Amino acid sequence: MKLKGKNIILGITGSIAAYKSPLILRQLVKEGACVKVVLTKYAKEFVTPLTLSTLSQNEVFSEFFTEQKNWNSHVELGTWADLFIVAPATANTIAKMANGICDNLLLTTYLSARCKTMIAPAMDLDMYAHPTTKNNLTILKQFGNIIIEPETGQLASGLEGKGRMAEPEKIVEKILNFFSEKKNFESKKILITAGPTIEEIDPVRYISNYSTGKMGYSIANCLAEQGADVTLISGKVNSELNLNSQITKINVTSANEMFEQVKKHFNKTNVAILAAAVADFTPKFKLIQKIKNKKSDFSLELKPTVDIAEYLGKIKNENQILIGFALETNNEIENAKQKLKAKNFDFIVLNSLKEKGAGFGTETNKISIIFKNNKMRKFELKQKTDVAKDISDELYKIL
Repeated sequence: MKLKGKNIILGITGSIAAYKSPLILRQLVKEGACVKVVLTKYAKEFVTPLTLSTLSQNEVFSEFFTEQKNWNSHVELGTWADLFIVAPATANTIAKMANGICDNLLLTTYLSARCKTMIAPAMDLDMYAHPTTKNNLTILKQFGNIIIEPETGQLASGLEGKGRMAEPEKIVEKILNFFSEKKNFESKKILITAGPTIEEIDPVRYISNYSTGKMGYSIANCLAEQGADVTLISGKVNSELNLNSQITKINVTSANEMFEQVKKHFNKTNVAILAAAVADFTPKFKLIQKIKNKKSDFSLELKPTVDIAEYLGKIKNENQILIGFALETNNEIENAKQKLKAKNFDFIVLNSLKEKGAGFGTETNKISIIFKNNKMRKFELKQKTDVAKDISDELYKIL
C-alpha cells in the first residue's frame, strides 16, 4: 500500500464528472490512504454523501455546521491533510480559488490548507478555453498548485473537445508520483535573498528598483517542497507572495540590513542563492526632515553599498555553493561571465531585459545558466515557477 499513513482531502464540486470521484476515492483507500471528502452543495446532485462515507469509512463534510449544530472546522481539515485534491474542479470553483473567495466549506478548507493542492478541471470546451479560465489556472499554478490537465474527448454537452476531467487512474497515478518523489534537498540548509532593497533619502523618498521578488520566492517554494530548510531574506515586495510554511522569512529594508542578515546566517548554510535586486548605491547622508521643493537644482551624493555577493564569494568554504543572478541590458553573456568570476559563483543565472516576458514584474522569465567552466545552458521562456525548477535541477546536479 503506497499511500499508507498519508492523509488526503478529496474535494468534489458540482460537475457531471463527479460520478468519477468515488472511483478515485476507492483507489486511494485501496492504496492505504486515509481520505476525508469535502463536497460542495451542487456536488451532492451528482454523488451522494452516503456512497462517499461508505467508501472512505469517514464522515463526509459539506456544510459549516452539522445537523447537531457542531462546527466543521476547515482549519483542522486544512492542517490535517498531506494533500488536497479537487476532482472535479468546475470553472466556478477554480475562479473562486484563484481570487480567494471562500463561500463554502471546500473553499475555506483550501485557503486553510498547508499542504500541496492538486486541481483536476472539468468543464465544457468553450469554458475551458475562455481567457478568464486560462488566467485563473495560471494564477493557481503560480500559487504552487498542481494542475492535472483535462483530456480531449466527448463532453457532457454532446460536443467534443478539451475539458474532460482526467480519468481516475491517471489522477491516482499523479498522486502516487507526488508522494514517491525524491526529496532532493532533504537536510540541506539554503539561504535565498529576494526582492528589492530600499535606500532612504528622507522620510518620504527613497532609491529602489522594480523587483517584485517573484523569482526568489518561486525558488524558495520549489526548494522547500523538495525538503530544503530554507531561510528567505526578503526586501519589501508590493504584494504578499505565497510561501511554503516550511520557509523561514526574514524581512529587511535596506542593502545594509540584508547584508547583516546574510552575514548572520551564511555560515550555517549549504547553499546561498542571491536572487535579490540589491541597490548598488545609497545616499551618503539620510535627511531627518522631508526635502522641500525649492524649484531649483538638487544634488544627491551617493556612496556604494556593501557588495554582498563579493563578500560571500571571499568567505565561502569548499563545501558551500554560491549562486548569483545577472539581469543585463547589453553584452549579456560577457557581463555575466565577468560577474561569475569576480564574485566566485558556482553558477550564475542570466536574464536580459531585451527578452520579452523576462525581467522585473513579469510572471515569466527566460534564463541562461553559466557555470564556472564557462559551459552555458539556455532555457525557453517559462513561468517563474517552472524556471525555479530548472534552477533547482541544476543545483542538485552539482551538490
